[in-house]
Amino acid sequence: MNQQNIIQRTADYIRKEFSDDSSGHDWWHIHRVWKNALAICEHEKADPFIVQLAALLHDLDDWKFNETGDETPLRARAWLESCSVDIPTTEAVCEIITHISYKGAGVENKMKSLEGLIVQDADRLDAIGAIGIGRAFAYGGYKNRMMYDPDSPPQMHASFEEYKNSKSATINHFYEKLLLLKDRLNTPTAKRAAEGRHRVMVEFLSRFMYEWDGRDIIEVGRESS
Repeated sequence: MNQQNIIQRTADYIRKEFSDDSSGHDWWHIHRVWKNALAICEHEKADPFIVQLAALLHDLDDWKFNETGDETPLRARAWLESCSVDIPTTEAVCEIITHISYKGAGVENKMKSLEGLIVQDADRLDAIGAIGIGRAFAYGGYKNRMMYDPDSPPQMHASFEEYKNSKSATINHFYEKLLLLKDRLNTPTAKRAAEGRHRVMVEFLSRFMYEWDGRDIIEVGRESS
């Protein structure tokens, strides 16, 4: 089986696996990460086969959706082996999957390979901006979390365990992760793309608090009095 056939077969498999997801980690999230990772790859001159496989498989063993609570890429490895992907490529893809996720504000990023940094950037870009806002609230609803709780301030998690066990409101997630991502991207291409997406979130949060406090209604009342 040639590389293009493996990629297409993997895409078909992942689309089927994630077609019913309602957490913001659906097939179209993976599709965007795949296409954006490939676009970044073209600028950064990395191995497109590894990049595409890792992008397509990056959520298959996500700690948020498995019983073990870690990201040991058991399902991804089994899939790659079923496609007869060579051992070095399989190891490279599994290494990327293991380290791709954000694991807390104070936790070191252990991604090393250029291919991994590219896929991580594509995944993080999809977590910010207008799409990131939508995905954040989709995930919050999926986890039955409050939209906002003024009595529960954001926490800067020092360990993966703290981050993983957090049940804070969705707005907190912006301060605990999403607003931090712009400065934690790896490649020049992704860093440039992040600027506009970051501004969208800052503007959204400002407007959210403006409406939460009813300042728009107060100002309308002043204007009509």
